[in-house]
Amino acid sequence: MLTREKEEKMGNMKQAGVTMEVGNDGVAIVTISNPPVNALALTIFDGVKEKFTEAIRRDDVKAIVLTGKGGKFSGGFDINVFEMIHKTGDVSILPDASIDILVNVIEDSKKPTVAAIEGLALGGGLEIALACHARIAAPKAQLGLPELTLGIIPGSGGTQRLPRLVGLPKALEIMLLSKSVTSEEGKKLGLVDAVAPSEELLNESKVFKELVSTDTSKGLVHAFFSQRATTKVPNVSDIGLNPRKIKKVAVIGGGLMGSGIATALILSDINVILKEINSQLLLKGIKAIEGNIRSLVSRKRLAQDKAEKALLMLKGVLDYSEFNDVDMVIEAVIENISLKQRIFEDLEKACPPHCILASNTSTIDLNIIGQKTKSQDRIVGAHFFSPAHVMPLLEIVRTEKTSPQVILDLMSVGKTIKKVPVVVGNCTGFAVNRTFFPYSQGAHLLVNLGVDVFRIDQIIRDFGLPLGPFQLQDLAGYGVFVATAKEFSSSFPDRTLNTPLVELLLKNGRNGKNNGKGFYTYEKGSKPKPDPSVLPIIEESRRLTNIMPGGKPISISDKEIVEMILFPVVNEACRVLDDGIVVRASDLDVSSILGMSFPSYRGGIVFWADTVGAEHVYRSLQKWSEVYGNFFKPSRFLKERATGGIPLVNILL
Repeated sequence: MLTREKEEKMGNMKQAGVTMEVGNDGVAIVTISNPPVNALALTIFDGVKEKFTEAIRRDDVKAIVLTGKGGKFSGGFDINVFEMIHKTGDVSILPDASIDILVNVIEDSKKPTVAAIEGLALGGGLEIALACHARIAAPKAQLGLPELTLGIIPGSGGTQRLPRLVGLPKALEIMLLSKSVTSEEGKKLGLVDAVAPSEELLNESKVFKELVSTDTSKGLVHAFFSQRATTKVPNVSDIGLNPRKIKKVAVIGGGLMGSGIATALILSDINVILKEINSQLLLKGIKAIEGNIRSLVSRKRLAQDKAEKALLMLKGVLDYSEFNDVDMVIEAVIENISLKQRIFEDLEKACPPHCILASNTSTIDLNIIGQKTKSQDRIVGAHFFSPAHVMPLLEIVRTEKTSPQVILDLMSVGKTIKKVPVVVGNCTGFAVNRTFFPYSQGAHLLVNLGVDVFRIDQIIRDFGLPLGPFQLQDLAGYGVFVATAKEFSSSFPDRTLNTPLVELLLKNGRNGKNNGKGFYTYEKGSKPKPDPSVLPIIEESRRLTNIMPGGKPISISDKEIVEMILFPVVNEACRVLDDGIVVRASDLDVSSILGMSFPSYRGGIVFWADTVGAEHVYRSLQKWSEVYGNFFKPSRFLKERATGGIPLVNILL
């Protein structure tokens, strides 16, 4: 470690320091001072850490701006230290505080942090700026990572953070060529969030602080950190296990899900054995995979040579003869319990003892699927979302007997194929589908109360979801809707809303996008169009349910529509938390964003509930339950936290 005595000998101690001033606006200005270029000596590292820690702790500080004195942000690590190392051979004088400052203090600060860059931000100086939540720079400021000119590489996270902002090709150019970019170019690349005149730099930083303090920014920051936390699973990731190498995976079933899963695997250089029950279905599955690959190439998301390489990693089979050396099997057949049980019996005989036995089931209890299997510790759920090679979420479903090694291995595979793995417990619908099963039911209730179906969809789109509940049902198909509705009705009869609307649609030959008409009409090459001819079917549903007060449609605001559809989802999320289905509340936020396309700028379903207020959610549900019944009845978990003033998202189970 570089001691202060050694620094003093080098002339640093007299001039180097870090100051902090807190204004009436609640913004702490932390200033680095070490002329001529504000080099990062040990006293600077310690000073930045000390001031940030103090600012984070103080209640009167709402945001933190980091800047440099004398028209320069920071020229990076003090190269005088390198000279001393070369003279003395003592490498222990290298400071080891940088990672601690960057990751644990600045980046993880719950208060907004903004780097106000003037003059230059080079090497470690830029790395500190990269750790801030935002960067504002004066015109012509120079930003770069020139460490290679000294024979070293950026050592404080720059190699990871820079590519995230500017993309890998440009990041490599900046690092490998030691090429600086101006603040103007940095703005175009995404490295700099705003460019402002030197005299306005601090004011702009304070204004930016206001943006960073908005609910939108808070939601996005929460979503970012929540996604990073999903791989921290107690008694799995913290017990010293290492993931095993998964080289070969068998996929059973070449339908929509199976072909998508196989596509994701071969695109990540994992050999795949695709099994079907006959040659016709096998050929159809292989063609679907080839179609997925061609689509990526045509949209310039995949190079032709990589596409050809990926397809070479695929082999189709009609029996289990090739399963003797697979590391994992993912079953992706139709939701039929007896069929899945028979497959898992066969797999136990055909696969090696180390092979992971995974099911892509979306609703069926894994204990039932593996009921006739002896190797209970190898059984796990690998629930992908459609299309599996595109959607980023992977629900890893564990039973009480699933081994930690199997969970860790599947988490590793998930990351390899560019999915975000979320470990969940075993229940009907698991985490995502269970949490969102009230979503469509609340929408159906509103329709039967007289609210226009297309108005509901538009309001939910305006809220931030890409599809409203009825267009989403059209997309999934009503056969799937009926099957899953039966599962949830059987598991949760006390709070399931039954409606004749879907049965009436099917009776009238409407199965959504599958056959070209549902609530919308679907023609090749054109967008879905609201179908007025569905209105008599809706009127028939209203007549059968007979719940419109006085036979007239209810009067309801857009805000109330959002709440009557999404508050029951929040309520079910609370039950999922209460049952311990997820590791932490934020895992549900990640799952809702990546699995159901809940708007990321709202932070996820649980974070959003805290934003509107758990007490408001509770009191609204209580009021509606008195009118419409148990579907809206607040859960015990929600009631306790709402009445106790406890945020939902802070719950770690």
